Amino acid sequence: MAKLVFTQQLRRFTEVPEVETDAADLRNALEAAFAVNANLRGYILDEQGHLRENVVIFIDGQRVRDRVSLSNSLKPNSSVHVLQALSGG
Repeated sequence: MAKLVFTQQLRRFTEVPEVETDAADLRNALEAAFAVNANLRGYILDEQGHLRENVVIFIDGQRVRDRVSLSNSLKPNSSVHVLQALSGG
């Protein structure tokens, strides 16, 4: 099963579960995580359901480029890391 891991920075705002899913693509894997914690959706996706500007996702070490459809395929043993960019000065 594919494994989703969320940045610990989000823990300041909401629970960040590690999720294992048999989803075939990124969007459905994210939906599995949102089923565990619905509040997580607002930190990851914007109002149109697109990846927020300050969020980066890596699948098996490769950065996701499609921030709109999130249709990237997942392998049964994929590792998905969802990171929130740091900002400040």
